[in-house]
Amino acid sequence: MRSRRMATPPRNSTHVLGLIVRLVLPCAILAGGWFGFTYLSSGVEKAPTPEKERQTLRTKVQKLEVADYPVIVKTHAVVQAHNDVTLASQVAGRVVRVSPSFEVGAYFTEGEVLVEIDPRDFENQLAIAKSELAVAESTLTLAKLVEDRKLRLVKSKAVSQGEVDSATASREQAEANVNLAESRVEQAKLDLQRTKVLAPFDGRVKSKLIGIGQMAGTNNPLGEVFAIDYVEVRLPIAGDQRQFLNLPEFSEDASLEVTLQDAIRDANDTVWRGKIVRTEGVLDADSRDLFAIARIDDPFGRKTNKPPLRVGQPVIASIEGTTLKNVVALPRAAVRQMDRVVLVDPTDQTLRPMTVEALWSDAENVVVPASAIPSNMWLATTTLAYYPEGAKVEIIPEPGAGESIAESTSADAPTKATN
Repeated sequence: MRSRRMATPPRNSTHVLGLIVRLVLPCAILAGGWFGFTYLSSGVEKAPTPEKERQTLRTKVQKLEVADYPVIVKTHAVVQAHNDVTLASQVAGRVVRVSPSFEVGAYFTEGEVLVEIDPRDFENQLAIAKSELAVAESTLTLAKLVEDRKLRLVKSKAVSQGEVDSATASREQAEANVNLAESRVEQAKLDLQRTKVLAPFDGRVKSKLIGIGQMAGTNNPLGEVFAIDYVEVRLPIAGDQRQFLNLPEFSEDASLEVTLQDAIRDANDTVWRGKIVRTEGVLDADSRDLFAIARIDDPFGRKTNKPPLRVGQPVIASIEGTTLKNVVALPRAAVRQMDRVVLVDPTDQTLRPMTVEALWSDAENVVVPASAIPSNMWLATTTLAYYPEGAKVEIIPEPGAGESIAESTSADAPTKATN
C-alpha cells in the first residue's frame, strides 16, 4: 500500500510570514496608541482665558500758578567765639587768690582781677630798685657838682683840661646809671602789677587750670576764656547757592540778614538774628564751599533777655536770597527722578509726562520757569506706578472740598500758567 506524505510548506514561505508578523505587530500597537490618545484628548475642553481687568489710573491734581518765589538758602554750622584766648601768667610765683568769676562758665568783666600771685617778692624787688635809683641820683648830683667846679677852675688854669674831661665823663656815667635805675624801677612796678591777672575783655570762663597754692610759672596757662560781646558762625555756601546771594566781599559792602535756629531740638522755636559781615578769601579744599561769616550780637541775652546762643551749638541758618520772577513752584513730592513731572490735560483728563529743568530747589519745592510748563495744565501729585502718554485718569477729589477739581471745566477751573 502506497503511503501518502503530508504536504509541508516550503521554508521560504515560513520565513516571509514571520517577517510580516514582526513588522505589522509594532505598527498596529503604535496605531492603537495614537487612536486612543486622539480619542481621549478630543474630549478635554480648554477653559477660556479670562480677560484682564483694565485698571483705571487715579490721581490727585494741583492747579499751577505763576508767581514770584523768594529764595531762602539754608545751611548748617556751629557757633564759635570770635575771641578765644588762653590766660597765662607773666611772672612766676605762688597763687594766693582766685576770683569767684574765674570758674568754668562764670561771667567776668574787662579789667577784673581773676588770679593773684603772691606779690611780696615783687614788692621787695621794687623797693630795691627804688633804693638803687636814689643812690644813682645822689651820685649824679655829686658828679654834676664836681664837673661844675672843674669848669670854673679850668678858666683860671687851676686844673687841667684832662681833669675837666674826667669830671664830665663821670657825670655822664652817673646819668646813665640813673636811667638804668629808673628802668629797673619801672620793670619792678610792671612785675608787681603782673601778679594780678586781669580779664582782657567781657567774657566767660571756658576752662580753669590753676588753683590757690599752686605755683604759676612764666607763660604757664591758667585757663581759657572767650568774649561774649558777639559770636560768629561760619556758614558753608555751595557753589550753586552763591549765585542767589549778594554776599559782602569788601568792608564797605552791605551786610546780609541771616536767622539761626537750634539744629538739635526741632521743638525749640527760638530764632536768633544776625548779619553776614564778610566772606573768607579761599574755597574749602574738599567741598569747594565758600564760608560766609555771620555775627550775632549779645549771644547770651544779657541785654535782650533772649535764650542764650551757646558756643559750640549746631544751628540751621536761613539766608534771604534773590527773588525769582515768573516761576512755578512744584511740590518736591510730585517731581519724579529729580526732573520728571506728570501733567494732566483738564480738557480730556489724559496724562502728559514731561522733563523739566529746575532753577532752584529746596526741601519743599522745585522751582521751574513758567515758560517750561504748558498753560492750562494740572499737576498730578499722586505717585503713579506707570504714567503712559495720553492715558486716561480719574481725578481723586480733595476731602472736604466744596467742588471737586475733576468736576470743573477746562475753561474756568484751572488757573492758567501763562508764560
